[in-house]
Amino acid sequence: MSFDPYEFDRSMMQEGQLETIGQYTAKTFLWMVLGLMITFGIAVAGWMTNFTYYTLIYFPAVQLVVLVATLILSYTMAARIERMSVGSAKAIFVAFSILFGFTISIYFYLYRLESIVLVFLATAVYFAVLAAYGYLTQRDLSRIGGILFSGLIFLIVFAVISVFIPAFTALDRMVCLLGIAVFLGYTAYNTQKIKAYYQYYAGYPDMLEKASIFSALQLYLDFLNLFLYLLRFLGNRKN
Repeated sequence: MSFDPYEFDRSMMQEGQLETIGQYTAKTFLWMVLGLMITFGIAVAGWMTNFTYYTLIYFPAVQLVVLVATLILSYTMAARIERMSVGSAKAIFVAFSILFGFTISIYFYLYRLESIVLVFLATAVYFAVLAAYGYLTQRDLSRIGGILFSGLIFLIVFAVISVFIPAFTALDRMVCLLGIAVFLGYTAYNTQKIKAYYQYYAGYPDMLEKASIFSALQLYLDFLNLFLYLLRFLGNRKN
């Protein structure tokens, strides 16, 4: 969807809607940042207290349980966003952020802390640049949605296969580069979609609020996946 956000802002203000597209976008990114703070807070706490380590030792199936739970939550959000309440959408987002924190904490045992910090900062820079591009560009990025989705399907299939067949180092690095490209593209794509949701659900405050949470979840996943692929590509593993 392509439109003039500034003209749209003026028309909404005239109709009594106080929240501008800039405020709506800022709120969406604040939700994303909140999710990241929860996730990395849980990850650091689990690593520093060795909660994650002992949980995996005594309950090795917990990683699979967490994975299934996060998949169920993300599917529920996507499939039932129009029917659930605003409170339910927020609760799902927070629960997802908490559960994913356990998964991220595992990487603190695999990679050096300084490497994780540097990759996180690099991720923040790359994400900010592509998000700014997605918000400011006049190009319709919906046309690349199919390409990005095809890349995402390949990454998922490769991840499943690699569980049973160890990947060659060179191939794994190529897949990491593809993953980085895919989630950089999704960052711009999903940022632009915030405007589309704002336009589509104008006049429906509850749906606007839920669409904001849904967009925050998409951007949250873009950031974390970009972080993980950059970590795999650039990070220094512990001996």
